[in-house]
Amino acid sequence: MNRMQKLFQPGRIGKLSIRNRIVMAPMGLIGLTEPDGRILQRAIDYYTERAKGGVGLIVTGLFLPILDIESGPLKKLGISLIPRVDSPDVIPLLRELTDSVHRYGAKIAIQLTAGFGRVLNPHLLALIGIDTTVGPSAMPNVWDLKVITRELTTEEVEAIVRSFITAAEIVKAAGFDAVELHGHEGYLMDQFTTSLWNKRKDKYGGDLDGRLRFSLEIIRNIKEIAGKDFPVIYRYAINHYIEGGRGVEESLEIARRLEKAGVDALHVDAGCYDDWYWPHPPIYQPPGCMVDMAEKAKRVVGIPVIAVGKLGYPELAERILREEKADFVAMGRSLLADPEWPLKVKEGRLEDIRPCIGCHDGCLARVISGAAISCAINPATGNEKEFTVTLAEKPKSVLVVGGGIAGMEAAMVAALRGHGVTLYEKRDRLGGHLIEGSVPAFKSDIKLLNDYYTTQLGKLGIKIELRKEVTPELVQKMKPDVAIIATGSTMIVPEIPGIEKSIVVSAIDLLLGRKKAGERVVIAGGGLIGCETAIYLAQQGKRVTIVEMLEEIIPDVFEANKQYLFKMLAENGVNVLTNTNLVRVKDDGAVVINQFRRYEAKLPADTIVIAMGLKPERGLVKALEGKVKELHTIGDCEGPGRIMDAVWGAFNITRTL
Repeated sequence: MNRMQKLFQPGRIGKLSIRNRIVMAPMGLIGLTEPDGRILQRAIDYYTERAKGGVGLIVTGLFLPILDIESGPLKKLGISLIPRVDSPDVIPLLRELTDSVHRYGAKIAIQLTAGFGRVLNPHLLALIGIDTTVGPSAMPNVWDLKVITRELTTEEVEAIVRSFITAAEIVKAAGFDAVELHGHEGYLMDQFTTSLWNKRKDKYGGDLDGRLRFSLEIIRNIKEIAGKDFPVIYRYAINHYIEGGRGVEESLEIARRLEKAGVDALHVDAGCYDDWYWPHPPIYQPPGCMVDMAEKAKRVVGIPVIAVGKLGYPELAERILREEKADFVAMGRSLLADPEWPLKVKEGRLEDIRPCIGCHDGCLARVISGAAISCAINPATGNEKEFTVTLAEKPKSVLVVGGGIAGMEAAMVAALRGHGVTLYEKRDRLGGHLIEGSVPAFKSDIKLLNDYYTTQLGKLGIKIELRKEVTPELVQKMKPDVAIIATGSTMIVPEIPGIEKSIVVSAIDLLLGRKKAGERVVIAGGGLIGCETAIYLAQQGKRVTIVEMLEEIIPDVFEANKQYLFKMLAENGVNVLTNTNLVRVKDDGAVVINQFRRYEAKLPADTIVIAMGLKPERGLVKALEGKVKELHTIGDCEGPGRIMDAVWGAFNITRTL
């Protein structure tokens, strides 16, 4: 008997019947649209794949009803920052989208935004000669505090409100089942609602009545045009978690007023761009990190409440519904990682779910850069048709050397294509750097990913040889049609006096339990490995100092993840010294030098952890060049990188073998 019964009970939002309680949360469609704001076929394929996968309700990424206020000059150039619903010319493709989703039994809501305001990156507009953004009041821009938003006139605000009349007409004609209003994350509608950002003196400012007027007039316009029974969902934060931001008490009063105004469901989260790790929780945030927001809202309204925030764990999602903390559970990135999440849960195949790892590299980081949304561990996301894995015309013998993330992805995809695959791994288990990377409790999602791969390789019947190091002679003896080398990387050890002392350990050896750390720890290297190891040790009560030669730590980590790492470092009392080099190791500590002041200092330590990056292991590659029919290198042995780099590199090679 499937224990996930609540997840698959039909639900209702207003008069809209939904086949289950699983909602696809909205995520940006940049890269899946034409330059003029019309959606591409790729967007239709992307949402259709999630409908086929069994989701109950899809909420699209945000669409803009009006372009004249914030980006009129862009419109004159035929360019839209995001998809639009301001003209009937968008209806045909949107109708194809809704028809396609409906064919697979899902319902679809379109998310409408009133605009960006202070969260619009001014550098985008500066490219075409615009020097500011707009907002309810003059306010520093999130991305550049020197840029001050221009306060919208009352007439401009009224024009934005009226634009939702046209939008409602288009939405209804295009066959959408509902509208979700984008009232969260510090975008324009959220700015009007929040006293921190709304200092207006006209009818759209002042007390809560005035600040909520903008949203309520938009809701009224949609209901008047689309019909009073046409469902309107409102998404907003119950707590901004920033000084001066909206708190719980006022947000719950807003919930009551939204219900009274005819809103049919609330989709609640937390935070804003100022603390990005709330609306976009990274791997370090605990599962269900915003469920308490939904529970608070549910206590004060009678309409359905949708919970969100790292809910891609089936047992957790089911428990939220059983405990009546929410009426629906929404997930975004989990459905990017695995569009079939609902079907697999329904069929009890939890071990087959490809888990989201909260890295943001393939989804939000790409959207922010202007690239199409995708997924670090599912390269087919956003390219569903082109990147479909199909059987090869001619099966080949494929040798994969290395059982890390790249090697496992290569072996899996090659086997799915019908090739005969043998995988060699010199260690006693699969996973490579995923093994030590999953040791800290706040990295448990990495273990789920490793478990997923090892399970799939087993189910595919791939021949796996553990504890065997591959030599050039073995490869030449096997004579595979294809040899894929994924031998990974090893830690860089600096050549400095005293580095051989027993006080020195590598971060990998420490995480794997091969070595222990004393009470006072100096970590050489402020990259991701160094910072995560520092937090891991500090949580054990160790006194930890990070020494980093650059002027900042973790420079290449996505902003939401970086913000949360900074928070964890501070909360756990980790001391960080930037522009500082480790120059010597002594028996009782580290000698460092500040690059600017040029003075040496002694840092007493029981343990010095080396976390200064990785170097590729390419010995086998060099030995095999020119000696096998077809040779490929993937993963860290090409150059140390992110999980996304390893997965995408392996996928792109093996999907065309």
